[in-house]
Amino acid sequence: MWLILFLNVLFQPASSLDFDAFKAKVQPLLAEKRPGHARCITCHSTGTAFRLVRLPAGRTAYTDEESRKNFQAVTRVVLPGVPLKSRLLTMPLAHEAGGTEFHPGGKHWESQADPEWKALADWVNSTK
Repeated sequence: MWLILFLNVLFQPASSLDFDAFKAKVQPLLAEKRPGHARCITCHSTGTAFRLVRLPAGRTAYTDEESRKNFQAVTRVVLPGVPLKSRLLTMPLAHEAGGTEFHPGGKHWESQADPEWKALADWVNSTK
């Protein structure tokens, strides 16, 4: 079962997820500072398999190329249309709320009702 899920995620065409919505709604959440937690891009710009581009110092926006790299990284941990099978949504979600048991960066969302979690889930669900 896990192998099938892994292969589905690995070989899912990125075009089924909306790049423009990613840039407008998802990428800003990955760079957002959360009280008591590091930004996602802080930990995920080095040392992890889920590798994001950190926004260079002094800049307030990503280039299109940087956004595409982040989009490609995120599409590898998302199963379009299935938020609860998408590591982007389950790793930082509390275990009691349907998340994985462990996330090295801690749990960012206590429930699936969290506005950030819902925004990401909406993007995952809104496949083209």
